[in-house]
Amino acid sequence: MNRTANIQTRIDGNIKNRAGKILTKLGLNHSEAINIYYRQIILKNGIPFSLEIPNEITLDAVEEIESGKVKKSFKDADKLFEDLLK
Repeated sequence: MNRTANIQTRIDGNIKNRAGKILTKLGLNHSEAINIYYRQIILKNGIPFSLEIPNEITLDAVEEIESGKVKKSFKDADKLFEDLLK
């Protein structure tokens, strides 16, 4: 029989509450979510998502989108790729 172990950690209350609401919609509690996360760490042999510091171009693009001041837009994917290949 597998033995259980306790993990005690501190987390911002707002983050815990916001995540808790999402987990409830998914039918999960915090312990189940942490178990899923740990199983993914084992499966992926590391953190199961990318941990990168975005470069300046990416940061500028995110800021542009969030501000609503998008400089370029395209009618379709072909036009987008034409612009990218210039």
